[in-house]
Amino acid sequence: MSKTILKTPPEQSGGPKSATASSTRSRIGDALRRALPKSYLLLVLLAIIVVGYYASADFLTIRNAENVIAAASIVAVLAVGQFFVILTGGIDLSVGSILAMSTVIVALTLQSGMSAGMSVAFTLTACAIAGLINGLLVVWLRIPPFIATLAMMSAIKGFSYIIQSTSLIQILDQQFIEWFSTGTVVGLRNPVVIFIIVALVAALVAKFTTFGRSLYAIGGNPEAARLSGLPVARNLIITYTMSGFLAGLAGLIAAAQLRQGSSLIGVGYELDAIAAVVVGGASLMGGKGDPLSAVVGVFVLATIINIMNLVGISSEPQLVIKGAVIVIAVFLSSAGGVHRISSFFSRHFGRARARAA
Repeated sequence: MSKTILKTPPEQSGGPKSATASSTRSRIGDALRRALPKSYLLLVLLAIIVVGYYASADFLTIRNAENVIAAASIVAVLAVGQFFVILTGGIDLSVGSILAMSTVIVALTLQSGMSAGMSVAFTLTACAIAGLINGLLVVWLRIPPFIATLAMMSAIKGFSYIIQSTSLIQILDQQFIEWFSTGTVVGLRNPVVIFIIVALVAALVAKFTTFGRSLYAIGGNPEAARLSGLPVARNLIITYTMSGFLAGLAGLIAAAQLRQGSSLIGVGYELDAIAAVVVGGASLMGGKGDPLSAVVGVFVLATIINIMNLVGISSEPQLVIKGAVIVIAVFLSSAGGVHRISSFFSRHFGRARARAA
């Protein structure tokens, strides 16, 4: 009787080795999909820096970098305050006017003979009160944030113009100028140190404090936050007050850099701050984002503008390009563009692997 010999079939493509390789590729793909939404902003900034390097020989010079960072420090401080307001689902259109008011008040008080320290404290208090009024309008009178802060923007602009009385007010106090412009700490100019401290403190507050976490809850669902026992009204008032305070701080930096106070200085700054927060990935609907990404958004926009200035692009095309950047940023962040793009590549490569198999 002949013996039947059973042969072991050769290893199929679905064997252990193939399964392990497929599992590894899947884990790598999942890791990339999780990392892309968090890191795309840094990749965008890096790409812009590379473009700037090839566009102009002056771009990657120390002098140019210092100028970009010093100029961006004003908007960075504004953007941190704006971020917290947007996080709650609101918006603050008055920060540019508060910034201008800050420059006027500090210039007037210094001119009157007040010490630099007292002048700074008085100015920041006045700006915080302006933010407090915004919060009270939103919370107590239940006026929509857009309308409340738009009205405050107009009122503060008019108030600044009235108390200014002249075209501009020169600032000659050297101690104040050193504090907010020319002074250095460990080789960094004071405006840079200020915005770094503000950004780091804001990041800690947003991530590790009950107040910060409550703002995410308020932005996500205000009614659910209220029913959960969170002090929604109090936290909103604090948020708008904080935004006014930081706008005043940004105004001090602007006043020291320009060495003057003027009610016209803050024109357009509120839009720059909002744009930076949106470019940084925050949602205008609230409940999403982080302050450090808002600061990165500031530098994305500032770097693009700097490159355009270096290559000689006039202001009108700059506005068009800036608008396009904001639209793209909103698509990538608030509209879920990064997730959609990463999902597209995942499906594309998944089909390619399936066909290859």
